[in-house]
Amino acid sequence: MSADLAALKAELLSRTGRGAEYGLQRIEAALEGLGHPERACRVVHVGGTNGKGSVCAMLTAILRAAGKHTGTFTSPHLCHLAERIRLDGEPIDDTRFAAALATVLDPRLPALTFFEAMTAAGFVAMRDAGVDLAVFEVGLGGRLDATNVVPEPRVTAVVSVGLDHTRILGEDTATIAREKAAIAKPGVPFVLGPMDDAARDASEELALARGADPIWIYGRDFALEEDASGISVRTPDGLSHAPSLALDGPHQRRNAAVAIALCHLLARRGDLPRDLDACIAEGLRTASWPGRLERVERDGVTVLLDCAHNSHAVEALTQALGDLDPARSHLVFGALGDKSWQEMLAGLAPLAARRYYCPPIVELAGRLPAPPSALAESQPGAAFDAPEAAIDAALAAASPGDTILVTGSIFLVGAVRVHLVGGPRDVAVAL
Repeated sequence: MSADLAALKAELLSRTGRGAEYGLQRIEAALEGLGHPERACRVVHVGGTNGKGSVCAMLTAILRAAGKHTGTFTSPHLCHLAERIRLDGEPIDDTRFAAALATVLDPRLPALTFFEAMTAAGFVAMRDAGVDLAVFEVGLGGRLDATNVVPEPRVTAVVSVGLDHTRILGEDTATIAREKAAIAKPGVPFVLGPMDDAARDASEELALARGADPIWIYGRDFALEEDASGISVRTPDGLSHAPSLALDGPHQRRNAAVAIALCHLLARRGDLPRDLDACIAEGLRTASWPGRLERVERDGVTVLLDCAHNSHAVEALTQALGDLDPARSHLVFGALGDKSWQEMLAGLAPLAARRYYCPPIVELAGRLPAPPSALAESQPGAAFDAPEAAIDAALAAASPGDTILVTGSIFLVGAVRVHLVGGPRDVAVAL
């Protein structure tokens, strides 16, 4: 890493101390000063409580299979900052990253927060790279999220709605849904994934009021069909089939349905060819999204890494692991203290007879971990002071054929993943 990039990263990370400052005024002013890079790309905007990152990864893989030059913006990063901005599926290289950061951190521009600066850097990098389509994941909520600055995205979606970040977004799914559905734009197609009735109705009502058109709702306008030959998704524009999915679990099949619906709408708008089946099949077969039921083998032991960080995600994870033998399974768990960790742990504990608790990361500015001792009191297990110590203890106790499930926080998964497989690592940022 060059000295310039190191200094730019340091400046960027210094802004995490401001936390989240919701509102679009600063980033809109900065983007105006930068010549509106957010208008230079054809953007797909994807929000939701869970699954939005997976949908972005699947959609990117399908677009690449169709020969498109892609950009993808997601958050937070699992291991290193460059993961947040991807070009053609790969984290941005040091040269492009430094150029984008230098542009958005220019002192003549408004002083952006960490997340605003990363978002603006994503737009700049994708404009400068000349991508065909840019896939942007919402950070939190939607209405006031820094990604919600594109006046006319090609398509938008809310993948799911659950109870998370309730102090910011609202205490019930209908209120949260209205915040997330506020990425809908006049005349722009809008897709709703599977969610409860209250969230679905609130989302549709808001999207209609904002003039989104058409509005496709999971189970009404598009549907998932499963059999031994794979999955099929039926939309108003036809049926698409995928024999296999790289991302495991029933929840990923539902996410795939949302990605396919988005592709059909992109084809309707002329951004993809109408004959999509081969591209969809190839993209879903090859999509990569680390830390989502990712398998790492160690001396005959399978380590499963999954970023289930709220109760909604834990429910999907336990459904995906229904055939796990608790007697041969170990759980490494850590969560942030402001999450519903008691409920999460109650759902996960029956999956594993032996449990290892730790903070999800040793230090994370502004947020405290659920104390490992409190986790052990809730569901019996051993407490450790760091993710590396917990996974090492689990590996030492495991026998060939056993499974170790590492989950509870994206920051825990990121720390364990680097410990097991190596690779670059930056400071974790919960923004």
